[in-house]
Amino acid sequence: MIQRVTLLSFLLILIVDVSFAQTAQFPIVQGFGGIYEIPEASESPDPNGNYKIIIDLVSASEDPKQINRMVDNIARMINLHGIAGVPRENIKVKVAVHGGAIFSILNDSFYEKLYGIKNPNLPVYEALKDVGVEFYICGQSLIAREMNTTDVWDGAEIALSMLTTLTTYVPQGYMLLRF
Repeated sequence: MIQRVTLLSFLLILIVDVSFAQTAQFPIVQGFGGIYEIPEASESPDPNGNYKIIIDLVSASEDPKQINRMVDNIARMINLHGIAGVPRENIKVKVAVHGGAIFSILNDSFYEKLYGIKNPNLPVYEALKDVGVEFYICGQSLIAREMNTTDVWDGAEIALSMLTTLTTYVPQGYMLLRF
């Protein structure tokens, strides 16, 4: 009898576990920022809405040999809008990179000098750029870290500062998020 109850309990746990298991989806940014559909969600983005978002990307990576979680989070945010039915062209995203996040956007050559490996974040940045995300690197953060504009990924623009980038785009209707 105990074996039957144990077997039945195991089967029930397996059924419940399988029902919650999903495969990550990448509706807009392919290969990064995997997300999951939540059919029961009563709140989600309006598929007919237009979204203008500027991200204050300041967080450094916990491990320079891994993708910075906050860089991947940009892809997640875009994919979450996509899974809700918002078309790519209705999502405008700009990213102001500064502080410790500067290290995530270095070119492979400079990153290798610092960490001994190619920059694992660049494929994420490339995928984000492919879907229209614009990147602005804070020139003040570069100088504060004794870096040159030639040390960073060439897919980004150099800005006077993160502060002026935010004060330029927030009044234009961009929602500010901080990662």
